[in-house]
Amino acid sequence: MKKSIGISPNIETLFGTRDENVRVLEDGLNVTIDLRSNAIELEGAARDVARAEQVFADYESLQRSGYSFNNGDLNSMLRVLTADSSATLRGLADAGRQRSLGRRMVQPKSVNQRRYVEAIETHDMVFGVGPAGTGKTYLAVAMAISALLAKRVNRIILARPAVEAGERLGFLPGTLQDKIDPYLRPLYDALYDMLDPEKVDRYLEKNVIEIAPIAFMRGRTLNDSFVILDEAQNTTSEQMKMFVTRLGFNSKAVITGDITQIDLPNARRSGLLEAIDILKKVEGLTFVHFDESDVVRHHLVQRIIRAYDEHKMHIAEQQMLLPAGGRNSEVKGIDVKSVDVKSVDLKSPEAPNGSDRSREVSAE
Repeated sequence: MKKSIGISPNIETLFGTRDENVRVLEDGLNVTIDLRSNAIELEGAARDVARAEQVFADYESLQRSGYSFNNGDLNSMLRVLTADSSATLRGLADAGRQRSLGRRMVQPKSVNQRRYVEAIETHDMVFGVGPAGTGKTYLAVAMAISALLAKRVNRIILARPAVEAGERLGFLPGTLQDKIDPYLRPLYDALYDMLDPEKVDRYLEKNVIEIAPIAFMRGRTLNDSFVILDEAQNTTSEQMKMFVTRLGFNSKAVITGDITQIDLPNARRSGLLEAIDILKKVEGLTFVHFDESDVVRHHLVQRIIRAYDEHKMHIAEQQMLLPAGGRNSEVKGIDVKSVDVKSVDLKSPEAPNGSDRSREVSAE
């Protein structure tokens, strides 16, 4: 099916730099889009052409109403739209307007991010699980600020376990706040990115926004609050149970974490992993899982995450191919072939005349 539609003013902004937005539409909707001198020609299956036509109509309508697309938002919306047949450009733009934070507009950049945002709007407790750079913390903080500014909650509480990423920093000088601030820096970064610094400082000073290690949550009941637990993969089982039972009336909780980056000492089981097993069937809460396709950082981050996942799978396959004895030796860290006879304790009960034999070995 072919269809021609009129050219609206400023249509070049819909096409994007080097027609990148048009390519998203063509690939996602299986249509061909050609810009002629006096019209735009759409070609493809009738349903796909109708969806593409709706995109152009929505874009023209939004522009007439004064809507302006910020840096990269249009491309992200088109990617969500092509991946979700129920989404429309106008619907995505209107949802973003509702979540406007003044300096920023919360606009999901992938289908999973959209599900995450919608889950936060409709559930009292949401777990966001996935790799670094997928927007788990950023979107959660944005939704918390949106709820605060709309007076749906009275305060925001941001918590994080104070666990170093593979390092032991030892004694840190300064006040208690000075000691815990380095662990909570990503939360501060998100706040200052979305609100004016003066407003953030005022909220922090008045405890409208409270940032604290998870250890300080015990014994509290959090009413009229939006509570976020970041880096939840580094909580213990006890800490996670304590946190999810703090929720009071008219409150929401968002728990975020990356189960591939657990920094707990002594191989303790992550509280997040345990919560996924225990709470998956509990009514009223939901889990949203992200993957590398949701990464919104530098394009290299997607490739790096994919490379680590492939390496992990390769190691797992190698271990499955090893004979049982080889796997046991590897787990214990012992190379059977390289055991030094001189290191064997020949005084053990199994070695007759252990004392004499030990002296003979030493003499050799």
